[in-house]
Amino acid sequence: MRLVSNLPCATKEEDHVTIAMSDGVRLSARIWRPTSSDEEPVPAVLEYIPYRKRDLTAVRDSIHHPYIAGHGYACVRVDLRGTGESEGVLTDEYLEGEQSDAEEVLAWLAEQPWCDGTTGMMGISWGAFAALQVAARRPPSLRAIVIASFTDDRYADDMHYMGGALLSDNLAEAGTMFAYATCPPDPAVVGERWRDMWHERLENARPWVLEWLRHQRRDDYWRHASVCEDYRAVRCPVLASSGWADGYSNAVTRLLGHLDVPRKGLIGPWSHKYPHLGEPGPAIGYLQEVVRWWDHWLKGVDNGVMDGPMLRTWMQDSLPPSTSYEERPGRWVSEPQWPSPNVEPVAHPLTRHRIGDPGDTPPGQEPHGAALTVQSPLSVGQFAGKWASYNAPPDLPYDQREEDGGSLVFDTEALTERVEILGSPSVELELSVSEPVAMVAARLSDVAPDGRATRVTYGLLNLTHRDAIGTPEPLEPGRRYRARVQLNGVAQAFPPGHRIRLSLSTSYWPLAWPPPKPVLLSVYEGASTLTLPVRRDRDRGRSSEDEPQRPFGEPEGTPPIATTRLTPSEQRWDVKRDLVGYRSELEIVKDAGTQRFDDIGLDVGRRAYERYTAVADDFTSVGGESTWTMRFHRDGWETRVVTSTVLRCGETEFTVDATLDGYEGDRRVFSRNWNETLPRDCL
Repeated sequence: MRLVSNLPCATKEEDHVTIAMSDGVRLSARIWRPTSSDEEPVPAVLEYIPYRKRDLTAVRDSIHHPYIAGHGYACVRVDLRGTGESEGVLTDEYLEGEQSDAEEVLAWLAEQPWCDGTTGMMGISWGAFAALQVAARRPPSLRAIVIASFTDDRYADDMHYMGGALLSDNLAEAGTMFAYATCPPDPAVVGERWRDMWHERLENARPWVLEWLRHQRRDDYWRHASVCEDYRAVRCPVLASSGWADGYSNAVTRLLGHLDVPRKGLIGPWSHKYPHLGEPGPAIGYLQEVVRWWDHWLKGVDNGVMDGPMLRTWMQDSLPPSTSYEERPGRWVSEPQWPSPNVEPVAHPLTRHRIGDPGDTPPGQEPHGAALTVQSPLSVGQFAGKWASYNAPPDLPYDQREEDGGSLVFDTEALTERVEILGSPSVELELSVSEPVAMVAARLSDVAPDGRATRVTYGLLNLTHRDAIGTPEPLEPGRRYRARVQLNGVAQAFPPGHRIRLSLSTSYWPLAWPPPKPVLLSVYEGASTLTLPVRRDRDRGRSSEDEPQRPFGEPEGTPPIATTRLTPSEQRWDVKRDLVGYRSELEIVKDAGTQRFDDIGLDVGRRAYERYTAVADDFTSVGGESTWTMRFHRDGWETRVVTSTVLRCGETEFTVDATLDGYEGDRRVFSRNWNETLPRDCL
């Protein structure tokens, strides 16, 4: 990244500003703005998240907020109610109160003497959710948003219930927020009130996974703040981005296809990162694009920001399987609109272990074709990687050959020419199952001539949700059904000599929670198809006056704040198998070590530990654990929060055992346990 200090505007920073809500609670803000804004008001840009502006996101914030401020904006970073130095408590995500607070913050910004009355919102992940959800509420000052790594569908396309299947990230992310929402404020900012504020958070805390498991269907809880329920509610321009390695690879194209406002889309090879910090690379000059967006929509500059394609995306070239990549080879391609006229759905019939050519026996002409069967072991999925990659620890899927041993596999012949796909593949299956609750995991892989298989994309379907995702109905064992499995969106090139592989399994643990019992799945050949979104190769060999192959500049940002590494970080991803007791285990360690924030003299440590276990093929033996330790230390002040959430199951219920402990120094000053049982609802 090119670090930039010489910016068009000199700036100043206010590291703690309070914003009073209508109920008296005060939120804490950090503001960067041009020094000239006292006399010449500027638009304000809000990032609104629960991740502690003073420490946990301070390095990232220091790279892009001063940069944008230096181009003539007031950048405002606000911690949600109950986080950082903001008063109150945070008990769940995307609640009505969170969004009404955001509207009040925007109104406050618009009234400040240094703001010209115009606002925008930006963010990644929670910040992007917040921006999109608030945009649907149409606050009067909000003119445009910039969002990265987000979804418009909270139930089926977040970390909760993919295709109606319970994701293990439902537990992992709940564990993360259980820890983050119970951290203390900094007494250097709030003074002696810090202890009362902290204990209010501890006393009101509950494991977030409990609420998420109470809503196993697509009910009003999930419909709230899911913009897909009414795309027409969003009336401001949207710049949306994500990465193919991220769990949020689908929402950008959905917004492009459904919104009726000025919009642009950008999808790179990245994991869950801002594009200027993108991993795997190449990272891009994203902040330059953001400034151009704000200049046009907040200042009215005629800079051509809406010229060119609606979507730019990274077409990934073939690579051997790896759990981490520094760079993904490929090229930028562009689409004038979405859905794109350059992408054609091509249906391939599935025959006996083969993906047929489009001209082969049409689907449905062999209604009594042979049944191909599979009953997958619980070991299928141990090399699946994370639902949402952070590229640290290495968390991408590994070689799929071992996974394929427990799956029903269909291959093309070796390709004679390059094939590119862009969009969401799908699988239409005629099937029957042996149990009333069953799932299908569908994986698309690039198989090299030496046999190595790199997973390209995948999709899950809880078959009780076959008719409508979120509205389950048990299956009748032995009865034939038709079901459509939607795979995640991707841009991928398959070279000549390689094969395209579709793998179907009846479990995918621990990425997704398995059904209560092993399931025998029968898929009927001749009546089942794989549909690929084939992109015609119009971008290669273009003349110089066409769309440039490198449409983005080098990543830029302002110099990050100074920190000192006190203890090293640790990252582990271990798959273990005990062949005596037949116990399998995936153990994940994400330890950030201890880091000193030099400007405020604060030492912060974070350690996350996840473990997912199973015994043989006992589907009721699976369990997950998420444990977090958060440490804060300054001379005369030392606190620690330790949270643990354990999720187990029987055939008819889930059990949650959770603990929350707060420490001052070595003394435990707060402790609470939860032990609850919740019914399984077609899961």
